[in-house]
Amino acid sequence: MKLLIIEDDVAFSNTLARRMSKMGFECQCVNQEQFILDTCNAFLPQYVLLDMKLEHSSGLQHIKQIRAALPKCKLVLLTGFASIATAVEAIKLGADDYLTKPADTKLIAKKLRGEDVELEDTFESTMSPERLEWEHIQQTLQANDGNVSETARQLNMHRRTLQRKLQKRPVSK
Repeated sequence: MKLLIIEDDVAFSNTLARRMSKMGFECQCVNQEQFILDTCNAFLPQYVLLDMKLEHSSGLQHIKQIRAALPKCKLVLLTGFASIATAVEAIKLGADDYLTKPADTKLIAKKLRGEDVELEDTFESTMSPERLEWEHIQQTLQANDGNVSETARQLNMHRRTLQRKLQKRPVSK
């Protein structure tokens, strides 16, 4: 069971690869977008786990190329910022499934294998609205290189409100 993990976060992809290896997958990671197709053609995985937000592009842009290179693979898109629009777009482009981060490795394995997922399996990976807001703020702040004023503008939020939210501890799941 060969699994290709396409994720620009090296630490996350390595951790995920170790966990998925314990579940019987032979894993290989791609952390740079320019190596995606070469690795697909060389490794020939049966399963592909594709991150939605890569360093320089969206994972959505790579679905058709991956599908063309690996027409029979099971392709699952993984994202930290889920929306119905991106889920529909991913499926239209050729993804087999769509998962939101943080996703439990057992849930990821079930989705990759095409197994039925029980409702309680999905509850483990569902974030609270507060946690989702915190994650979104952090990602936007990171995208703006820590610039609070620009982040506040992008989030349509007053700068002081954003600063208060940043001073709070992150909420758990």
